[in-house]
Formats: sequence, C-alpha cells, structure tokens
Amino acid sequence: MADLDQIIDLLRHRGHSQYGGEAVTQVEHALQAAALAEEERASAELIVAALLHDVGHLLHELPNDAPDAGIDDHHENSAGNYLRSLFPETVTEPIRLHVAAKRYLCAIDAGYRGTLSQPSLVSLGLQGGEMTPAEVTEFRKNSYASDAVRLRRWDDAAKVPNHPTPSLSHFAAYARQVCLQQSPA
Repeated sequence: MADLDQIIDLLRHRGHSQYGGEAVTQVEHALQAAALAEEERASAELIVAALLHDVGHLLHELPNDAPDAGIDDHHENSAGNYLRSLFPETVTEPIRLHVAAKRYLCAIDAGYRGTLSQPSLVSLGLQGGEMTPAEVTEFRKNSYASDAVRLRRWDDAAKVPNHPTPSLSHFAAYARQVCLQQSPA
C-alpha cells in the first residue's frame, strides 16, 4: 500500500514520460487537469481526482505506445485500486469512471468525438467505444457520473504544451487535505 508521499514521488519521478501520444508529459497533463478543476472552483476532492486520474499509467512498465499496439492498460481501475486506501470515494470513483465518461460523452454528444485527440480516439477503441443505450442508462445511475464527466472534460483539455500551472507541491496540499490516512507531521 502506498502512502501519499510515495504517490507524489511517483508523479515527480515517473511523470516526465510522454503522456500517450500527446505533446505533454504525464505530470504536465496531471497539473493542467488539476489547474482546470481549481479554476472551476471544484471541490478539493475533485481537484485531487484531476491530479491523480492517470496515475495508473505510471504503475506499469508498458511502453508509451502500448495503445498503438492494441494494449489497454486499464489505468482507471489500477489508479482507483491504488488510491482507494488513501482517499475517499469522492476522489477514487470519478477516477475509476473517467474512461466510462469518455464513452458516455461519445454516445450522448454528437460533436464530442470530434474534440478528441488522435491518441484519445485510439484509446477509445480499446476501451469499448461509444456506450450502448443500456450502458448510458446504467452510467447515469451512478452517483459519481457527473463528477466523472467533469473530470473527463478537464482530462480532454489538459494537453497544451508548455502551459503554465501551479506546482505539484501546490496540488499536493489538496491531496493532504483529503487524504484518509494523514501522515504524521
């Protein structure tokens, strides 16, 4: 089981790898997503979810181009599982559902697919594609669905090269605020 310092160190030390086929690194993507959540005055839990939503990509040794080889790393589930002992469901469930939210938005918004980057389109295919009507109905029943959709929108927008953001330390303060297992001071 990881502690909060290990998670921040994971971002700090492994987060400089390319984020899929995007023009940003993992940590740049995480910081941009968290900054977008903060700009929208989201809860501390959603800001942390935005920061850590893709930490599952850093928990394996697959190459950055794994999706191009037809491999889905199921990062949403590995991140949710990895973080669940440290954070409440208000953090982990939007993370676990952010891939489903992409599939959902493709199903309900005719223009959404056109906003996705090429790497997001590749991963969409690996993740099951657009939801069926039955899946849409089921997704909407989840009490964290709207938070997952918000997180998805920040995720999609957080791919701007060299975009200034607050530091990792700035957002780590939110994580310490909502962490279930507070570290001794």
